[in-house]
Amino acid sequence: MKQKSVTVELDHILKNACEPFDYSFDGTSVFQVPNFNAPERDGSWSIGLIVGPSGSGKTILLTENYGITQFPNWNPNKAIVSHFENHEYAVECFSSVGLNSVPSWCRPFHVLSNGEQFRANMARMLSSNSSFDEFTSVVDRTVAKSCSHAIQRHIRKNSITGVVFSTCHYDVLEWLQPDWCFDTLTGAMLPRGCLQCRKPIFITIEPCSKSWWNIFKHHHYLNSEINPSSEMFLATWDGIPVGFSACIAMPSGTLKNAWRGHRTVVLPDYQGLGIGMRISNWMGERCISLGRRYFSKTAHPRMGEYRDSSLLWKPTSKNHNSRKDMMNSKSNDYNGMKKTKRANKWSYSHEYIGENK
Repeated sequence: MKQKSVTVELDHILKNACEPFDYSFDGTSVFQVPNFNAPERDGSWSIGLIVGPSGSGKTILLTENYGITQFPNWNPNKAIVSHFENHEYAVECFSSVGLNSVPSWCRPFHVLSNGEQFRANMARMLSSNSSFDEFTSVVDRTVAKSCSHAIQRHIRKNSITGVVFSTCHYDVLEWLQPDWCFDTLTGAMLPRGCLQCRKPIFITIEPCSKSWWNIFKHHHYLNSEINPSSEMFLATWDGIPVGFSACIAMPSGTLKNAWRGHRTVVLPDYQGLGIGMRISNWMGERCISLGRRYFSKTAHPRMGEYRDSSLLWKPTSKNHNSRKDMMNSKSNDYNGMKKTKRANKWSYSHEYIGENK
């Protein structure tokens, strides 16, 4: 190990603070820093991780070998989505860190929760050769895991390289799945085989009452109303509510026994884990098992692009088209102005066909 030291002025306040504890202090603090053969940023790896207890030299090693990416500035008078070049790029960046709540995009940074602020900062900072100290230290462990999973998936999907994280939390290892990990506690690299495994996420979905919608309604990008005649379901992870989904019969003169998705919401802390897609697939599979056809429209690009690429879903003739059908809709969920506004926006439209079609 190598040593680092820092010296402070020995004033009377410092001396008086140490005296009752019989702590002999000459003004110089010495730190033991592990020897670290830092992997070069040569494009051969995507994610590196420095992990270890507080005070074990993580920040020093990160700063000396990779630097630390600075936090961005946020205008308190602008929505977080307005800090990007355009809305398409903003949506891509937010999706990359699991910040998929449209209402949250519309708020200024300072009113977001700790977890949302953490994700928003990461959305603006994440790029090749970026470095992050105290990764996930300010958020609860659920957000830490879901955000780590979303980030590593985005990094590898987009061939981003040389990203290094530093943290005292070992629980992000299985979610971040780094290419290498240096443990400052042991002063050695962790074996590669332990870095690429993660326990599967088991989601339980059961019928629920309308009252559960009150927990989820503020996180949906449409209005907060729900049709009481819809079939509603609650998704839980280890007994904790994480998602909500509802479907409703779709009267049609040409389609027999057709149903459509009505609402699908995942709570912000659990976004980025693919739970919304799994709930949506489950709903489609359930409808097929009951002899129904299941259709779903969404304006959310993450959900829509997943269905575009999935063999479980088939695009309808209205996929990627503007929703002119809204102009002729008899639904009373929206007034005329909102109908017109939605009619001018294109959406993703699919039918669930399942694995055996």
